[in-house]
Amino acid sequence: MSKDLKPKQRLGQAGQSRARKGIIIASLVLLAGGGAYAAYHYSAKTVVEIPTARVRRAEFVISVKARGEIRSTNSKILAAPQVPDPKITKLFESGKAVNQGEIVIEFDTAQQEQYYLDRSTSVRTVDSEIVQTKASHRIVNEMDGMNKMTSEYNVERAKLEASKAEVVSEIEGAKSRIDVGVSQGELGQVNTTIGAHKISQEADLDRLQQKKEKTLRDLERAKSYLSKLVVRAPISGIVNILPNFRASGSFGSSPPPFKEGDRAWTGAAIAEIPDLTSMRVEMKLDEVDRGKMQLGQKVRVRIDALPDKEIEADLDWISPIAALQFRGFGSTEKSFPARATLKSVDPRLRPGMSASAEILIESQANALMIPARASFVHRGKPSVYIQRGAGYQIRQIEVGRRNDTDIVVVNGLKEGETVYLENPIDAAKRAKKL
Repeated sequence: MSKDLKPKQRLGQAGQSRARKGIIIASLVLLAGGGAYAAYHYSAKTVVEIPTARVRRAEFVISVKARGEIRSTNSKILAAPQVPDPKITKLFESGKAVNQGEIVIEFDTAQQEQYYLDRSTSVRTVDSEIVQTKASHRIVNEMDGMNKMTSEYNVERAKLEASKAEVVSEIEGAKSRIDVGVSQGELGQVNTTIGAHKISQEADLDRLQQKKEKTLRDLERAKSYLSKLVVRAPISGIVNILPNFRASGSFGSSPPPFKEGDRAWTGAAIAEIPDLTSMRVEMKLDEVDRGKMQLGQKVRVRIDALPDKEIEADLDWISPIAALQFRGFGSTEKSFPARATLKSVDPRLRPGMSASAEILIESQANALMIPARASFVHRGKPSVYIQRGAGYQIRQIEVGRRNDTDIVVVNGLKEGETVYLENPIDAAKRAKKL
């Protein structure tokens, strides 16, 4: 065989060799890139974001916070009158202004008018019975008078006959004397009957007079009912229609307010006209806070509907008895109702608005403070982590009073310094685990 001849190759062998080389080169490039990325990723510094706060001077306050509602200190309640089964036929619109003397509530008069007519008829009926009874008494009295005259005549005639005993026989004389006794007995019986009739007549007239007085009282009551069926505003203000607690509503919802057509009950509070010139906040204090409260303490009130307004108030009443509130499933909670009168009244205030009340227990003006989160215990003493560029410095401090959010710093810090709200060491450890 000639030396110039090359060995034969199989079809496709050269192409496969080139493909293998390409795959190997691509794998090496990827491995190199991943290694470079890993080296960069694990060699770079991890930046940890830690919240900070500045040491500040402000008023330090220890307070108790409570929720409550705005109420008028001089609210006029319009209630259903002392009338049987009052039915509302006309009701002033809730939320509208009313002037003193205007009609706020009207009740159905048909039933009471019929009652008044019945009582008037009863009075006339009793008067007729009295007249009729007196007439019958006169007839009886005349008959009794006639009987008495007859009996007296018989007595006198019998006495006259008995006086003839001397000139007539002894038998006739005895008989005449007997007739005198009989006649006198009959006269006594007539007198007794007259006395009985007199007592009976007095009793009849007394009974009818009592009946008349009762019907007159009923008539006056009916008249008073009619006068009470129209309720007018005692003062000028805004009408607030109150809830009807006997009306059926959906489960879990508040009872609906009174409306025209509702049947009220005697003494039911139907509407309220508050005096908007004097307001107070009514709240409930937790049992654990009751011992901190004293009358006269200052209260800061914020109205939910007026977030831009803070109103000062004075705590002027705390209930001496705890109120028990049922929370469901047998759970109960005790609280003490309290009131604070507002020192000023915003014209936008309305009764029923929700409010937050902060009762000031203790305050310190111009106190150096830090957030409670910025205080840590280092080597058994209160300390803070002060920001120094990208690092920190641990410094011991002397603390004073504290509340739920802030701590008074007596020594160790200056106003304007920046402190961490979290331990930087713990924050860095946590960041490395991510």
